[in-house]
Amino acid sequence: MKSVFALLIALGMGLALAQKGPITIGSKIDTEGSVLCEMVRTVLEGNGFKVNDRCSFGTTNVVRKALTSGEIDLYPEYTGTAAYFPEYKDVKFETTDPAKLYAKVREVELKNNIVWLQPAPANNTWAIAVPKALADKEGLKTIADLSKYVNAGKPIKLAGSQEFFDREDAFKAFSKVYGFNLKPDQMVVLPGGNTTQTEQAAAKGTNGVNAAMAYGTDGGIAALGLVALTDSKGAVAVYQPAITVRKAVFDKYPELASLIDPVFKTLNEATLSSLNAQVAVDGKNPKDVAQAYLKSKGLLK
Repeated sequence: MKSVFALLIALGMGLALAQKGPITIGSKIDTEGSVLCEMVRTVLEGNGFKVNDRCSFGTTNVVRKALTSGEIDLYPEYTGTAAYFPEYKDVKFETTDPAKLYAKVREVELKNNIVWLQPAPANNTWAIAVPKALADKEGLKTIADLSKYVNAGKPIKLAGSQEFFDREDAFKAFSKVYGFNLKPDQMVVLPGGNTTQTEQAAAKGTNGVNAAMAYGTDGGIAALGLVALTDSKGAVAVYQPAITVRKAVFDKYPELASLIDPVFKTLNEATLSSLNAQVAVDGKNPKDVAQAYLKSKGLLK
């Protein structure tokens, strides 16, 4: 009886040791953040990690603070966003060269005890989208065209998040580089950072909205009858998604890189756009979309 009891204890201890973590994962509240978060959660759980799910946790400032304070352990961020973190205002970043930007971000973040895993090849940069009917009528193909349109006094109402309008690397960058400004009543602030809401407002013309904050990998742009205007002057930075991890957690579980990097390596712009569309347009659950994609790529046990 004692030997059986000892065996049960040993088995219980073995199971406890086999499970790694817990690791708390978070993300921003936009569609892509949810999809990426669910991908990582699924992969980690499939490889023996206990994961606390905080996907769709908050805006950039909220989720970043949660990471640096230890409230969460990892989350998907964008290389271009890191270049504009307040603590790095005196650091020089080459924001239009993907490799140089990532290398610099990884270097400075390590000093802040944050590890950046390998980024996806996709560039999910800020964009402005307008209804195709308006673009065709007014000849709007680029942000420069939009600037001429606005400066000619033609009707414009741009829907975006507060973050989009406030950040130096988002709307303010477009405004500065292309030489146009919007009055307060021409900027419609929608809560959160979900481009599905801004794009739907522009597509439907809600309260006169005819332009929307968008991302380069949004799946709903074409489906909603919108077109993204080209940033021909490179006003905004490269934004490649990557998982950021607290160094203490990465040091404890260095296998995080070998588990997550292969997933992100497969995520080009077309792929992310398709995955995002399944959530934003088709109404699928991000968990289901993430799991189906991982299985299709042989990335899930």
